[in-house]
This record gives sequence, structure tokens and C-alpha cells, in this order.
Amino acid sequence: MIHYAVAFALLLHVVFWGAGTAMLTMPRPWRRFWPVLMPAAGFALQSAVVWLGAQAGLRGTQTYAVGSELLPAGLLAAGLWTFGRGRLAGAPGRWRAAWNDLSRFGVLWATVAGCLALVVLPVAIASRGLTTLSLGSCDAADYAAGARVLMEFAPSDRVGFLGLTEVVRVASVDNFFDYWLRLNHFTPSALLALNGVILDCAPHELATLLTAVLLASTLPLVFWSARAIVGYSAGVSLVIAALFGVSPIMWYVVAHVSPGQLLAAQASVLLTWAGVALWRGRLTTRRAGRFAGVLAMGYWLVLGSYNFFLLGCLVPAVAIVGGQAVAGRAWRRLGLWFAMLLAPLVACAGVFFDRIAGLAERFTLFQTYDFGWRIPALTAEGWLGMVSGPELRAWNLFGVRWVLSACVIGLLGWAVLRALQQRRRAVWTVLAITVPVLAGYIFLQARGARLGTNASYDAYKLFAVFYPLLLPAFCWWVTLRRSARLHEWLFVVSVASVVVAFNVVGAGMFFWKMTRPPLIVDGELRQLRKIEAMADVKSVNLLIPDMWSRLWANSFLLRKPQYFLTHTYEGRRNTPLRGEWDLEGGVVRVKLPGDACRQITPRFALVDTRHRRFVRAFVDERLDRGWHIEERGAGDERWRWTSGIATLQLENPHDSPLAIDCLLDGWSPVRRFVSLTRLSGEPRPPVPVTMQRTTLRLPVLGIPPGTSTLVLDLDPPAAPAENDPRPLGVCVFRFTIIPRE
Repeated sequence: MIHYAVAFALLLHVVFWGAGTAMLTMPRPWRRFWPVLMPAAGFALQSAVVWLGAQAGLRGTQTYAVGSELLPAGLLAAGLWTFGRGRLAGAPGRWRAAWNDLSRFGVLWATVAGCLALVVLPVAIASRGLTTLSLGSCDAADYAAGARVLMEFAPSDRVGFLGLTEVVRVASVDNFFDYWLRLNHFTPSALLALNGVILDCAPHELATLLTAVLLASTLPLVFWSARAIVGYSAGVSLVIAALFGVSPIMWYVVAHVSPGQLLAAQASVLLTWAGVALWRGRLTTRRAGRFAGVLAMGYWLVLGSYNFFLLGCLVPAVAIVGGQAVAGRAWRRLGLWFAMLLAPLVACAGVFFDRIAGLAERFTLFQTYDFGWRIPALTAEGWLGMVSGPELRAWNLFGVRWVLSACVIGLLGWAVLRALQQRRRAVWTVLAITVPVLAGYIFLQARGARLGTNASYDAYKLFAVFYPLLLPAFCWWVTLRRSARLHEWLFVVSVASVVVAFNVVGAGMFFWKMTRPPLIVDGELRQLRKIEAMADVKSVNLLIPDMWSRLWANSFLLRKPQYFLTHTYEGRRNTPLRGEWDLEGGVVRVKLPGDACRQITPRFALVDTRHRRFVRAFVDERLDRGWHIEERGAGDERWRWTSGIATLQLENPHDSPLAIDCLLDGWSPVRRFVSLTRLSGEPRPPVPVTMQRTTLRLPVLGIPPGTSTLVLDLDPPAAPAENDPRPLGVCVFRFTIIPRE
């Protein structure tokens, strides 16, 4: 399958980019563990190359991506050159030493490959060709737009949408290119842009696969977190890494295409391990220099993705080290450690200055807009991924949730009390990782519940970013086993089996839902790219009702000025519709004669706003509550149900009235009469609609200049139907407005 070929090629390409950097940056005492850093190092280096290319004014990754392959090749050669010293002489010996280190993690790499294969499979089932899908979030289209910007344009370009300041202004940023450099999630789009050129794939073909690769490539860092920070054996660390790969907590990230969370998650492990390992030895300048590369890698990943998490990513390391410093009253040592920890950040900030400078504006935007959606709060069993599928809801059947939660808390408490007798430093590490993050998580969940906002979305992001650290800490109950006590060993294995089973079931629910995604870049959306090649279409008004399609249309048409009726994410403000053409994509259509109406696909059409009989028609989602959301059938068929007295907005830009014909393609669960009138206008004769789908011709209406509201009234009114508790009126497949001469 093409999906597997591209996904594994992407993973191998990232590993190639990171191999040399991992060899050169891994501190000497841990040198033989360099393979765990390869994926993170690859992502960081690719991001840095795209950043420097943009700062140099180069015209997108299309001009330098191939040539930039020399950089990782050179770093790999340099890594091998220094790698073999003191171990095996000569080039063959150095290759053999590197291969021995790689093969030591053979089972871990097999786990990574298995995780990637599993996550890619539902995407392959959902679509024959490469595409992007989502279970609800529209972020993928946003990342794809950024990828096109970084792939095809120079920073000085102001063509089409990029220079449309009226629409794209965000805080101090007045063009779309700078918006990606300063405010939005730069690194995910940079990775799409660079890897897309090398693999000859468009951004819409890579977005979901990149997120899947990010999940799989995080497993080595989860292994390292469990092994080097918490202190588990290699076998236990491997099991925890595998559990991370099937956890519904992380499949939620892939299903909603949120690569930024996974990049920040990798950064949290790098910064925590480097900070803790630095503290555990002598704080000399030479030793600090050994950790500078790993710290810089972590800072770069978080600055390029979730720069607002910058200080938050240091919380576990500061908590672990700070507690030990307070206990030992090592204040001077703590101050020196802080200086060494933050020195690489200063260096990164000098190169990544725009990302630091944009932090204040980013936090202002968080206060202005209620981003995200509401996500159920996790109780203790949810910390281990024991949730019921795509919504992350708890297992509430027969009180299973509370039984599982009590068991998890009891096991953790038992394990902590037992370990306090011998492993106090390890217990403190577990508590320092979990308590601050859980405190922030509970605060955000409570804030969202109290204010009625989407703060639970921020709570989930906080939890997901630290999950590579939290999961090993939440598995502290594995320390209850004792090799000499068979019953304790069997007990822990039984608990682990239950946890794994719940995670596999939850991942299976995600798998099933992702094979039938509600949001996907289908053939119709992809055909919108043809509009960009139409020379006579100078500018476009996007009248597409659903945000997923509207954002993808924006991504596909960046070379055209675009205007939006409603605020569509950041960098796409609602303004007066100044475009020469309306791009329609909902159930409401305007049909003009000849070339003034171009049918791009059965769903999408261009309408010439300069035509003498032009009239604009749309459902204003900000005002109207008489419609349910658009639904989609097995094929490309789409429809909307009316939920009450539905309205349509009409704009007649001419100085004289227009007469219009209206055609309604639809049906009703019961026989009803439909009447269409202007608000405060003369009533029109009703027309019957039955349970058989048909096209009704409604009485002619006169539309005065300016804005009018059409009212679609029903008799009897909307009511619940069989197997559907919603109030349902008429199922509308197409509402066509035809202006008359």
C-alpha cells in the first residue's frame, strides 16, 4: 500500500537526518544510547534548516530541500568519525560500533514499526490514495496551508492570499508568511514542507501520516523516560513504551492531527532527562557543554511547535531537582544548575527570536479566543489510558469507572509507601513528575467547568505533552513485584494485562472510527486546486459553510486573494466580501446563466459576482439556528435538516429589485407544507413536501436591493422522527436560487 511506503519512508528519512546529530549530541557517559535520540534530533534539524532557509529569503523548500540532504549526511560522517575513537579503529570498525548500538535496541525499533503500521492501517482503509483525515479537529488544513507557504514562497512574497493584510492580520503580523514564523505552529508545517519535497507529496497527503510517524517515533523517548528518569529495567521500559503506542490518550492526538503536541511531548522528555542527569553529576562547564546539545534540541522542538509551553516543559525537571536541592540545602548548586539549564535556551532564542517575541501575543490570543472543544475529565483509570474510545469518555457501565479508579489509586499508594523504605529518590522523582502536572490539569478542568469554556481542551493538551513522562510514573505499581515472590509477580502481570487490554480496546475504537472518518480530504476537495490555475478568477469569496472544507479551500488557493464571511481560524478574518467570484459549497446555491456559474464539482461552484443578475445567498451560521449541521452519506451526497423556522440570507447588490425562482430538492419524514417568504414580507402559497425525495418549485419572490432574510416555514413544524430524537423538518439536499431576467 502507498500509505505504508510513504509512512516508513518518512520515518527512515527523519532517522537519517537525526542519526549524526544524535551521535554528536548524546553526552559521553550515555554515548551508546544515542539511537533513542535519532527521531527527535531529525525533527529538530529539519525544522532548523527550514527556519534558516526562510530567514535567508530562499523561495521555499522546493529550492533547497534536495541540497540540504548533504547536511545530515555530513553530520552522520562527522558522528561516525568521532564515534569510533577509543572503541574500534578504522571506518569499518566505526560502522560496526554504530550498528551494534542500533541493534541493541532491535526490539524497540520493532515496536516502533508495529505502532506505525497499526496507526497507518485505518488511514489506508479509509482512502485508497494518500490523504488526510480527522475525527473533528480542522488543524490539519491549517498546517497544510503553512506547509505550502514554506514550500513554495519566499518571505518577501505578498502574492495572492499571503499579502492580503485586511484578512490575514493577527496582532502585529500583517502577512501570512510572518504569521507562520512568529505566531503559529511553525515546525509541523516546516516538516511537511521539507519532507513533502523529498517524498514528492503534497501537504494534504502527508499531514496524518506525519502525525502517525511522530507518535511512533516518540516511543524511544518513552522508553528512555522510563529507563533513565524513573529507573525501570529495560524490559519494563519496553512494555511501557509499547503501551504508549496503543494508548487512546495518544491516538486522540493522531486522530485529530495534532503534530505540535507530539513535538512538545518529545521536548518534555529531552529537557527533563537532560536537566535531571546534569544535576546528578558534577556541575562543571565541561559537563554542561555535553548536555547543551540535548537541551538545545528540546528547546528548539518546543519553540517551533508549542512555544507557549516553553517554561511548562521545564516543570518536571525543576520539581525533581528543586526538591532535592531544598532537602540538601544546596542553594548555590541549584543556582549554577539553573544557569547551565537555561544557557542553551538563550542560544536558541537568539536564532529563534521571532518565536520568543511572539509569546506575549500568543497568550493574548488565548485570552481573546476560546480555542478548542470540551474534552471529558480523566479520573485515575484514565491516566493509564483505560477510556472508552474516540471521545476519551470513562467506562461508566455498572460503575466500572470508579472501581478502576479506586484500584489505580490504591495500587499507586501501596507502591509508593513500600518504596519509601528503600528508594526515596525514585519516589520523589515520580511525585515531582505527576503532582505539578495533575495540579495544572485539575485546575484547567475545573476552570472550564466553572466558566463554561473550552479550558478542558487546554487541560488535555497539558496532559498529552507530558504523557511520555506521566505514563512511566503512573506505572509505578510495577515495583510491587518481587522476583522471589511468585504471587506478587503474577499479581503485577495480571494488572498489566488488564491495563493493556483496556488500552487495546480503546485503540480499537479509534481504529474503527478512523476507517469511517467524518472529515477527510476527498476527491472533491482536491479538485479545488483547479481554481488556482484559472487566470480569469482573480479573487474568491469562500462561502463554504463547514470549517474543514473552508480551511482546505484556503490551503489549495493561496495564490488567490480570499475573503471570508465568518472568522475562520487565525489569519483568516471575516471582512467585506470583495472577491470577484463566490465559491459555494453548501446546500444553498445560486445559478447564473453561461460561464457566470462554473460547476467545479457536484458540490463546489464558482459564481461571478459581477454579473448583472448576481445575488448572493447563504445560511448565516452566526444568526440562524433553524438548521442542523451538514451531514454526509456513503458517497459524496450531502444534506442538511431544518430544525425549526430556517432562514436564508440574500444580498442583492444592484440598485433595482430582482425576481428569483427557488428550487428545493428534498423530502420530509411526514407530509408537510413548505412556504418561503421574505421576513416581514407578503406570505406566499405553501407547497407540499412528502416522504419521497423530489424537487419543488417554490413561488417567485421579489428581492429588493440590499440584504433580505428568507424564511422557510413548515406546517406541521419540525418534530423528532423515528430513531432520531432531534427536531427534524425537511431534509434539504439542494436549495437553488435562480434570478430571473
